[in-house]
Amino acid sequence: MKSGLNFLLAAKRCEIAELQQLALTSALVNVTGRLVHGLQRERGLSNLFLGSQGLRFGEVRHQQIGECRQIEAELRACFDELDTESARLGNGARLFSRIAYVLHGLDALDGLRTRVQTLEWTPQRATEAYVRLIAGLLAVVFEAADSASDPEISRLLVALFNFMQGKEFAGQERAAGSVLFAAGRAVADEQQRLLHLIESQERCLEVFAEFSNPHVVALWHTTQASAMLAELERLRRVLCTAPHGSPLNAQVSQAWFDCCSRRIDRMKAVEDRLALDLLQACEQKITAANAELDSFHALHNAPATEADVLSFFRAPEAQGAAAFGTNTQGYGLHLERSILELVQEQARRLQTMSEELDTVRASLNERKLIERAKGLLMAHRHLSEEEAHKTMRQMAMNQNRRLIEVAEAVLAMADVLPERPR
Repeated sequence: MKSGLNFLLAAKRCEIAELQQLALTSALVNVTGRLVHGLQRERGLSNLFLGSQGLRFGEVRHQQIGECRQIEAELRACFDELDTESARLGNGARLFSRIAYVLHGLDALDGLRTRVQTLEWTPQRATEAYVRLIAGLLAVVFEAADSASDPEISRLLVALFNFMQGKEFAGQERAAGSVLFAAGRAVADEQQRLLHLIESQERCLEVFAEFSNPHVVALWHTTQASAMLAELERLRRVLCTAPHGSPLNAQVSQAWFDCCSRRIDRMKAVEDRLALDLLQACEQKITAANAELDSFHALHNAPATEADVLSFFRAPEAQGAAAFGTNTQGYGLHLERSILELVQEQARRLQTMSEELDTVRASLNERKLIERAKGLLMAHRHLSEEEAHKTMRQMAMNQNRRLIEVAEAVLAMADVLPERPR
C-alpha cells in the first residue's frame, strides 16, 4: 500500500519534470532570441538594398542571410527535442500551434529572400513579411512565459519577452527609417508609424524594468551611451519633423542604420544576460529539487515512530516546535521532521508560488486583453494596428483611465458592435 510519503515523492518528481521542461523551453527561448536578432538585421539590410534599387548593401545582406540560416538550423533542432507525444506540457496546444506557424514561415523564408533579391517586392511588403515571421517567433516566447509554473522563472520570462518585444519595435524603427532615408523622401504615414514604434518601445521597456532583476536593469542603463542616444534622437527628429514629401538625404541611410544597429546590438547584450539568468535559475532550481528528492528517499527508508504517526493530531503550535524535536535517528535535521510537516511545508510553498505566479501573469493577461481589444477595433472600424492603439490611448487619457480598463470596456461592447460588412 502506498504511503503519504510515496505521493510526496511523486509530487517532487512532478516538480522536477516541470522544471526540466522549463529548462528546455528556456534554451528554446535563447535560440529564438538569437534568430529574431539576426532576422531584424536582415530586414534592415533588405530595406536598404531595396531602397537603393539593389545598388548597395547586397554583399553584407548575403552574409547576414548565411548567419540567419545557421541559427535557424539550431532552432529547428530545439523544436525536434520537444516532447510532442506525451501531451504533458501544460500549454502544449498553444505552444505547438505557435511553433507550427513559425515553421511554416521559416519554410517560406527563402521565397521572401528571392523576392527581395530580384526587387519584386517593395520595402513595405518585405518589411511586413519579416514582421509577421518575427511576431510568430515572439509568440513562441510569449507562450513559454505564459506556461511557466515557477514564479521566479515566470518573472524572468516576462522580463525577457517584453525586452525582446521592445527590441523588435526598435528593429522595426530601424527598418522604417532605412526605407525613408534610402528613398530620399518624407512620407507622413511612415513618420506616424515611427512615432508609434518609439512609444511602443518605451512601453515594453517599462514592463521589462518592473519584472527584471535590478542588476540587469542597471546593465541596460549602462549600455545606453549618451552620445549614441543623442545621435539617435537627432536622426529621429530629421525623419519625424520633415514635411510630407520633402527631400531626405539618402546618404544618411547608412548613418541611421549604423546608429540604430549599435543600440540594438547593446540591447542584444542585455537580452543575452536575461537569457543566461533564466537558464541558471532553471539549473539551480533543478539541483535544489533533486537534493530534496534525495532527502525524501532517505526518509522513506527510515522506520516511522509512533510520534510521527500521531503527529497528524498534534496541535499546530506543537507541530511547529516538533520540526526541531529530539528524534535522533541520525538522518539530519531535515529528515527528523514528520511526513505531515513535510507535506504542510510543501503545501505552503506551492500556495506562495501560486500567489506570486498570479501577480506575474497579470502582466501577460493585460497584454492579451489589450491585443484582443485592438483587434476588435481594427475589425469593426477598419483601423490599422497603430491607429487602433492610438485610439485606445486617447480614450484612456480622455477618461483618465488605465489602458487595460479601456480594453476591458471595448471588449464588453463586442456583442453590440455591428457586424463588419463583407
